[in-house]
Amino acid sequence: MILEVRDLVKHFPVRRSLADLFRGVRKQVHAIDGASFGVEKGETFGIVGESGCGKTTTGKVITDLIKKTSGTIVLDGKDTTIAEEYKRKVQMIFQDPYSSLNPRFKVRDVLEEPLIIQKIGHNRSERRDRMVKALHDVKLEPPEEFLTRYPHMLSGGQRQRVSIARTLVLDPKLIVADEPVSMIDLSTRAEILHLMKDIKKKRDLTYIYITHDLSTGRYFTDRMAVMYLGKIVEIGSADDIIERPGHPYTKALIAAVPEMRSGRENEIKDLPIKGEISSAIDLPKGCRFNPRCLYAFDRCREEEPDLRDLGHGHSAACWLA
Repeated sequence: MILEVRDLVKHFPVRRSLADLFRGVRKQVHAIDGASFGVEKGETFGIVGESGCGKTTTGKVITDLIKKTSGTIVLDGKDTTIAEEYKRKVQMIFQDPYSSLNPRFKVRDVLEEPLIIQKIGHNRSERRDRMVKALHDVKLEPPEEFLTRYPHMLSGGQRQRVSIARTLVLDPKLIVADEPVSMIDLSTRAEILHLMKDIKKKRDLTYIYITHDLSTGRYFTDRMAVMYLGKIVEIGSADDIIERPGHPYTKALIAAVPEMRSGRENEIKDLPIKGEISSAIDLPKGCRFNPRCLYAFDRCREEEPDLRDLGHGHSAACWLA
């Protein structure tokens, strides 16, 4: 086990109104509420869910870009609060390659900056060798030519390749990829995912892949966790979750995937879900999914279910699972 996340919590305080101030009410956004999971060395672990479920916040907390409220994150058997070189070992690929690169930096500067911060390389020549190797791994050829370009001179796919190269120059053990292909042309997405698979094998990497797209999640991940309003509601192998979903929310996500079948272009699918996602500030009582669930009954509105073992490492947090 390369990474263990135990009871991870991240709450964001909400600016209080005068009424709340006088009443002494403190409200918080429950971005992550007690998430626990483990990631095996060499696997690709997926975190899936719709916008606002807490998946990106989970990735940023794991990479220490956001400080956790409570909980434990263990990397290679060491608590990350005391682990040395943690930021070097865990890197992140951001969703938007347009905003994650400084437009005033050449590619050379983008790749060299993390090396300088981490004090890697005794001189510029050593750092340049690392940068050229990273660009070669992401198939930007010739690397020497791309080092002198600015981000505006690159296509969306090339920018994301530079973002991937920026993580590789530090030789990390774990990479958190936050929807790395969602801002890229459809024609380039499969190419980038194939590239990431090749790099994973070549460099013996472990991935946490964050996405709202179950189709790429099934293709790219070994196991996945489904999140809803800061909670993990289902976890298991990617194939098992897609073929035998145990939670109504997972079933709704699967049903929402478009079908490429002739004659159904204008057909509106009848999804097994209702309403809109609840507020992450004023959470519903009981199961967080109960206001939208078609199968909710009295117990769902009173008690919050824990993850229940469905066999073969597959668990779901539902009273009917």
